[in-house]
Amino acid sequence: MRCPFCGHDDTQVKDSRPTEDSSAIRRRRFCGSCGQRFTTVERVQLRDLTVLKTDNRRVAFDRDKLARSVRIALRKRPIEEERIERIVNGIVRQLEASGETDIASKQIGELVMETLKGVDPVAYVRFASVYRNFREAKDFETFLGSLGESAEPA
Repeated sequence: MRCPFCGHDDTQVKDSRPTEDSSAIRRRRFCGSCGQRFTTVERVQLRDLTVLKTDNRRVAFDRDKLARSVRIALRKRPIEEERIERIVNGIVRQLEASGETDIASKQIGELVMETLKGVDPVAYVRFASVYRNFREAKDFETFLGSLGESAEPA
């Protein structure tokens, strides 16, 4: 592993331990050249995923972008960081388990919305407002109205 401080190619692993949900391994590393310490995280990747954008572009799936979107939706909500990691890991596992290497961005957005709906209603509405591109207050009103209707018994 290359040192992020000095660029030296040979660093030593000082400590390895699994993360809380055992979905990754956290390694503490030491650079013998500059003496700096840093942490790396190693995750299992079942397959390389490609995202098919609405304009037909293909881009590599970026787990960090997904995690950032979920964190923004959950900002200032009473959800612990470990739970956010479990949410993101669950979404990624579902995408990898689908068997497809090409995933439509719409499928990812719907999966995130479905997950957030069960976690936190405010985060669900926040994410939906960006994902569904709300332009004015009545868009929120319409969405919240449909949310209320789906919550009522049929």
